Amino acid sequence: MAERGFPEAEFHRRRDALQGEMARHGLDALLLTSAADVFYVTGFLTRFWESPARPWFVVVPGTGDPVAVIPSIGAALMGQTWLSDIRCWDAPFPGDDGVSLLADALAGLVPEGGEIGVPMGLETQLRMPLADYADVAARIAPRRFVDGTAAVQRVREIKSEAEIDRIRAACGVADRAFARVGEYAAAGVPLERVFRDFQRVLLEEGADWVAYTAGGAGPGGYGDVISPAGSRPLQAGDVLMLDTGAVRDGYFCDFDRNWAIGPADDTAKRAYGALYAATGAVLRDLRPGMLARDVHGQFIRELAARGTVPGGGRLGHGLGITLTEWPSFTAHDTTVLRAGMVLTLEPGVEIAPGVIQVHEENIVLRADGAELLSARAPEALPELT
Repeated sequence: MAERGFPEAEFHRRRDALQGEMARHGLDALLLTSAADVFYVTGFLTRFWESPARPWFVVVPGTGDPVAVIPSIGAALMGQTWLSDIRCWDAPFPGDDGVSLLADALAGLVPEGGEIGVPMGLETQLRMPLADYADVAARIAPRRFVDGTAAVQRVREIKSEAEIDRIRAACGVADRAFARVGEYAAAGVPLERVFRDFQRVLLEEGADWVAYTAGGAGPGGYGDVISPAGSRPLQAGDVLMLDTGAVRDGYFCDFDRNWAIGPADDTAKRAYGALYAATGAVLRDLRPGMLARDVHGQFIRELAARGTVPGGGRLGHGLGITLTEWPSFTAHDTTVLRAGMVLTLEPGVEIAPGVIQVHEENIVLRADGAELLSARAPEALPELT
């Protein structure tokens, strides 16, 4: 397993990279409020984000170290990070839940007329009340908030070797858990029990928590990949799929595996074989400089050439601190792929109306092509008897 946590030098690298992008975009500071962005900059890792009662803020100035403006309940944990400037208030505080403290921090760090980047685009969120955001904006004028999405995303999408090691470790957890599915999945076992056992085994194999479990089962395939598990027992002729976003040291894996319950029929085998072959072709051809939509297009062509009906939607995405990150492998995403991106390859096919199969691998894109982070799926659809 990769070493836990990150050395301070890793956070200096992130700070410097963010400040370089900020300078390119004319930003005097960044205001970060989401769990992923706060963790990325500080190393502040907690499940306490599940509580929506309190906002959390980190300000990255144009020069110098970030400043945390946080509820006092987080002071001890933030004090274990590399940050030294930690400003706290007792929260929740109706009427001024960090507003004045944040406004004072921004006014002290940003010159009058300066621009403060806030992630506003796709795959971002503002984790504070909109009324408070407007209040802060009024208090810091003539400074103003502007869209800082690009500055954050261009930095976060390129992973350091330390980050890649964490994602590889998370993938290893899932690899070991997938290898144990035969211990508890068989004809007659309800899908909901399989889901619970899968999560148990992921924890046994080293996951810190299992933030996402999905899948499906049905004759030859399944109807979708996000529904909760039901009580229907697995039956001979079903194809079972399990998908996980297990977390290790703050980083996700995200890939799935398929099994036939008993002997698989020819249609299920052909669909699986097409997905495996199409993924292999993309693994072979993927290079920096391609656009995200190029990967989508290749998947569509490869699957159609094998006589299958390609699935709709995106066919892969970025991966890291969150289960899914930018870019998305769709027909419309023109993001340039760069070495150091960690990505999922996730083609799908429609076998019959309302019946699909999907296949997913996790990779890091290197200068000379794709490197698998998850162990490659079996070439032929495995069977559970």
